[in-house]
Amino acid sequence: MSDKPIYVTEPFLPPLEEFIPYLEEIWASKRLTNNGPMHERLEEALCEYLGVPEIALFNNGTIALLTALQALRITGEVITTPFSFVATAHALTWNGITPVFVDIDPNTLNIDPSKIEAAITARTTAILPVHCYGNPCDVEAIQEIANKYNLKVIYDAAHAFGVKDQGGSILRHGDLSAISFHATKVFNTFEGGAIICPDKKTKQHINNLKNFGIVNEVTVVAAGINGKMSEVNAAFGLLQLQHIDQVLNDRKTIDTHYRESLRETPGIKTLQPTDLEKHNFSYFPILVEDDYSLSRDDLYALLRKNNIYSRRYFYPLISEASTYRQQTSASNGLKQSLQISEKVLCLPIYPQLHTDEIERIISLIRNQKNV
Repeated sequence: MSDKPIYVTEPFLPPLEEFIPYLEEIWASKRLTNNGPMHERLEEALCEYLGVPEIALFNNGTIALLTALQALRITGEVITTPFSFVATAHALTWNGITPVFVDIDPNTLNIDPSKIEAAITARTTAILPVHCYGNPCDVEAIQEIANKYNLKVIYDAAHAFGVKDQGGSILRHGDLSAISFHATKVFNTFEGGAIICPDKKTKQHINNLKNFGIVNEVTVVAAGINGKMSEVNAAFGLLQLQHIDQVLNDRKTIDTHYRESLRETPGIKTLQPTDLEKHNFSYFPILVEDDYSLSRDDLYALLRKNNIYSRRYFYPLISEASTYRQQTSASNGLKQSLQISEKVLCLPIYPQLHTDEIERIISLIRNQKNV
């Protein structure tokens, strides 16, 4: 057994010497935050790379999502998925909004549009879908429902950096999309996030909200928050962006290796890749079915015993957390979500993962014994 632990992800870190010039520039400018030159350069570079009209940077993805809801003045109830990280629902709760959970599609693991209309009430004001593992939601079906009932759509696009469908960036859909640049993500700024904005007016409003609601020295227009990204984080993002295409290519190679090697393994199901113009291969989930020789949790324990730290993303469901389980929607009609949460296991995937380490993971899954 190797002594080196293998985690589900590791942040991509370019050579330190590449980062030094950025730090020297920051030190020379004495601008550490408050929309400095690094911040402005990263916003411009990301708009160009992602193919989006406007982007507002944040100190993390949760604050970005929380602010997106505030920017659209969302109240009452919002329909969302239980199969996500808890920050999805927490952003609603922090805004005094009630999350209403509906089931997922077992093939995409995203919110099932066919379940949404039954959950709409007089208090519903928006839909908050998640592009789970970077796989796009059925954006057309969701938008059709939103139009029919006059609802806003805010996408939790934490996993969806760089993902494109045939029409362009997946981040262009909905009224707003919030994205994460946390260290575990495909593209990271240590900590960070952003809101994709449709126009400059919306971006300015969001910029005010992320700066305490301050417009100028004497004017505060809203109960905003401190959501600004620092210059050091922005500089790291600029450096990351220089390497992102290679990072995505490396992740694709690992995804293909897993997919081909596990295709014929009884009881192990891999998700079918979505027909996209561009994937980001942000996660590699498998489903451990009943005909596999071990339970999902036993396989998780076996991998862990061999210093391989896979993750049961997302188990338990958000709706099973003590904060949310008393809600009516947490106990009704979530059959697929519950079943998937008890089967899913995300395997390690990151550019620095070596071929022999991938083979060791595959061998453990195939043979179900220590290697």
